[in-house]
Amino acid sequence: MSDLMTTAREFANVLDAGDSSREPEAAREFVESITFASADEITAMLREILAKDWMGLPPWARNLAYRLACLQRPSDAELLREAASDLLAFGPDWDAQAAILKEAATGCEDPLR
Repeated sequence: MSDLMTTAREFANVLDAGDSSREPEAAREFVESITFASADEITAMLREILAKDWMGLPPWARNLAYRLACLQRPSDAELLREAASDLLAFGPDWDAQAAILKEAATGCEDPLR
Protein backbone atom coordinates (compact mmCIF):
# COMPACT_ATOMS: atom_id res chain seq x y z
CA MET A 1 0.00 0.00 0.00
CA SER A 2 1.33 3.45 -0.90
CA ASP A 3 2.13 6.15 1.62
CA LEU A 4 -0.60 8.26 0.05
CA MET A 5 -3.20 5.54 0.54
CA THR A 6 -2.15 5.12 4.17
CA THR A 7 -2.29 8.83 4.95
CA ALA A 8 -5.57 9.29 3.06
CA ARG A 9 -7.17 6.46 5.02
CA GLU A 10 -5.90 7.92 8.28
CA PHE A 11 -7.19 11.35 7.33
CA ALA A 12 -10.60 9.92 6.39
CA ASN A 13 -10.72 7.95 9.67
CA VAL A 14 -9.90 11.05 11.72
CA LEU A 15 -12.63 13.00 9.93
CA ASP A 16 -15.12 10.16 10.32
CA ALA A 17 -14.37 9.95 14.05
CA GLY A 18 -14.86 13.71 14.41
CA ASP A 19 -11.50 13.96 16.17
CA SER A 20 -10.89 17.69 15.81
CA SER A 21 -7.70 17.52 17.88
CA ARG A 22 -6.06 15.18 15.33
CA GLU A 23 -7.55 16.74 12.21
CA PRO A 24 -4.89 19.43 11.54
CA GLU A 25 -2.03 16.93 11.77
CA ALA A 26 -3.85 14.35 9.62
CA ALA A 27 -4.61 17.04 7.02
CA ARG A 28 -0.97 18.18 6.99
CA GLU A 29 0.24 14.62 6.51
CA PHE A 30 -2.27 14.12 3.68
CA VAL A 31 -1.10 17.29 1.92
CA GLU A 32 2.55 16.35 2.32
CA SER A 33 1.91 12.86 0.99
CA ILE A 34 -0.17 13.92 -2.01
CA THR A 35 2.18 16.73 -3.03
CA PHE A 36 4.69 14.42 -4.67
CA ALA A 37 2.45 11.45 -5.48
CA SER A 38 2.10 10.24 -9.05
CA ALA A 39 -1.15 10.58 -10.95
CA ASP A 40 -1.56 6.80 -10.72
CA GLU A 41 -1.21 6.89 -6.92
CA ILE A 42 -3.63 9.80 -6.65
CA THR A 43 -6.32 8.28 -8.84
CA ALA A 44 -5.99 4.89 -7.12
CA MET A 45 -6.36 6.57 -3.73
CA LEU A 46 -9.39 8.61 -4.82
CA ARG A 47 -11.14 5.63 -6.33
CA GLU A 48 -10.57 3.45 -3.28
CA ILE A 49 -11.43 6.06 -0.64
CA LEU A 50 -14.49 7.35 -2.49
CA ALA A 51 -15.77 3.85 -3.29
CA LYS A 52 -15.72 3.05 0.43
CA ASP A 53 -17.28 6.37 1.49
CA TRP A 54 -18.21 8.91 -1.16
CA MET A 55 -17.84 11.72 1.40
CA GLY A 56 -14.71 10.19 2.93
CA LEU A 57 -12.61 13.20 1.94
CA PRO A 58 -13.67 16.84 2.18
CA PRO A 59 -14.13 18.78 -1.07
CA TRP A 60 -10.88 20.73 -0.63
CA ALA A 61 -8.90 17.46 -0.39
CA ARG A 62 -10.66 16.01 -3.44
CA ASN A 63 -10.12 19.22 -5.41
CA LEU A 64 -6.44 19.20 -4.53
CA ALA A 65 -6.06 15.53 -5.45
CA TYR A 66 -7.79 15.88 -8.80
CA ARG A 67 -5.92 19.11 -9.56
CA LEU A 68 -2.54 17.49 -8.95
CA ALA A 69 -3.47 14.43 -11.01
CA CYS A 70 -4.79 16.60 -13.88
CA LEU A 71 -1.63 18.71 -13.86
CA GLN A 72 0.38 15.53 -14.34
CA ARG A 73 -1.95 14.24 -17.07
CA PRO A 74 -3.39 17.24 -18.90
CA SER A 75 -4.27 15.12 -21.94
CA ASP A 76 -6.09 12.34 -20.06
CA ALA A 77 -9.70 12.94 -21.14
CA GLU A 78 -11.12 10.32 -18.76
CA LEU A 79 -9.35 11.88 -15.77
CA LEU A 80 -10.43 15.39 -16.76
CA ARG A 81 -14.06 14.27 -16.98
CA GLU A 82 -13.82 12.44 -13.65
CA ALA A 83 -12.44 15.60 -12.03
CA ALA A 84 -15.18 17.71 -13.63
CA SER A 85 -17.88 15.36 -12.35
CA ASP A 86 -16.46 15.53 -8.86
CA LEU A 87 -16.46 19.34 -8.94
CA LEU A 88 -20.09 19.39 -10.10
CA ALA A 89 -21.07 17.30 -7.09
CA PHE A 90 -20.29 20.18 -4.74
CA GLY A 91 -22.52 22.93 -5.98
CA PRO A 92 -22.37 25.84 -8.33
CA ASP A 93 -19.16 27.31 -6.90
CA TRP A 94 -17.13 24.92 -9.06
CA ASP A 95 -19.31 24.77 -12.19
CA ALA A 96 -17.12 27.11 -14.24
CA GLN A 97 -14.00 25.11 -13.44
CA ALA A 98 -15.83 21.87 -14.27
CA ALA A 99 -16.83 23.31 -17.65
CA ILE A 100 -13.19 24.15 -18.36
CA LEU A 101 -12.17 20.58 -17.55
CA LYS A 102 -14.94 19.15 -19.74
CA GLU A 103 -13.86 21.40 -22.61
CA ALA A 104 -10.25 20.31 -22.17
CA ALA A 105 -11.34 16.66 -22.20
CA THR A 106 -13.26 17.20 -25.43
CA GLY A 107 -10.20 18.90 -26.93
CA CYS A 108 -8.04 15.92 -26.01
CA GLU A 109 -10.29 13.60 -28.00
CA ASP A 110 -10.87 15.83 -31.03
CA PRO A 111 -7.62 16.35 -32.97
CA LEU A 112 -9.25 19.10 -35.09
CA ARG A 113 -10.10 21.26 -32.06
